[in-house]
Amino acid sequence: MWSLSNYIMKKNLIINILIILFFMNSNVFSKESNYFIKGIKHFNNQEFDKSKIFFERDLVFNPKSEKSYLFLAKIFNEKKNVEEEEINLKNVLLINPKNDEAIYMLTLIKINQSDYSEAENLINTFTLVCKSFCSKKKEIELKFKKLNPENAKSNN
Repeated sequence: MWSLSNYIMKKNLIINILIILFFMNSNVFSKESNYFIKGIKHFNNQEFDKSKIFFERDLVFNPKSEKSYLFLAKIFNEKKNVEEEEINLKNVLLINPKNDEAIYMLTLIKINQSDYSEAENLINTFTLVCKSFCSKKKEIELKFKKLNPENAKSNN
């Protein structure tokens, strides 16, 4: 009888600990979405430095937030920082290889860098996965046609 009572007490203690941990994690999730929402607000007001801070905070709590990486890429695009934009777009694609907006933005970078083979690969991928950005397909194909393969960078 004594061991059954101990077993029940231990079981209740474990359940209580799990409940507390669940609610603690719920608070963390609400903070991360709050950071993301604040980042969107500042981004829409074109307050890019402020929005950048909130997207980075969101990534601290949710390192797999493809949307935060995407908005960071958009911020770096506005600031004409191609290197950081590309890093964030590649992070988006590591998390979600079918993110058509990230593929579209990265394709434009590769076209501007005259990276013919990478741009071609990205366009092929874009064609397979596009959902919300399919209307941009003709735009990137036209820009790609202007890219002369003889003058393009070789990735070999």
